[in-house]
Amino acid sequence: MTPTHAQTLRDLLRTQEVAALGTLHQGQPYVSMVPFALRPVGTDFIIHVSQLAAHTKDMLASPQVSLLVIAPPTPGVIAQELARITVRGEAVQLAGGTSEHAAAKAAYLTRFPQSEMMFGFSDFSLFAIVPGSIRFVGGFAQATTISPEKLAEVLSQG
Repeated sequence: MTPTHAQTLRDLLRTQEVAALGTLHQGQPYVSMVPFALRPVGTDFIIHVSQLAAHTKDMLASPQVSLLVIAPPTPGVIAQELARITVRGEAVQLAGGTSEHAAAKAAYLTRFPQSEMMFGFSDFSLFAIVPGSIRFVGGFAQATTISPEKLAEVLSQG
């Protein structure tokens, strides 16, 4: 991964707050929108979701998921040139009252302080999306597959 691509990836994940979450819903692909935060150390994507949402039920039934984070459209840039990252991973529900949950909650609230009240709702829970494989596209014909370890290295820089 070039230094330019590493910076593009960092910028993408630091500026975009919303991902498309792909789950299996009754055996069929299903995509929804989720706000996300990153763990301060490592590569997990943290989401805070309601037990009433279809995607939450889907993750509990089949934890294999995919996340897509894409740069916003800009004038003069064709869609194929937009930076994006696709993460295939496992959704892990974080148990309340643990240090892992507390750290994930802190990371999420750092990014979304307005969500504090939702942590008081009993039907909401935190999930970590633990990456297994990552595909980064830095622009047109600039795709690369990176490991979770490489993603952690890139995110720890700058």
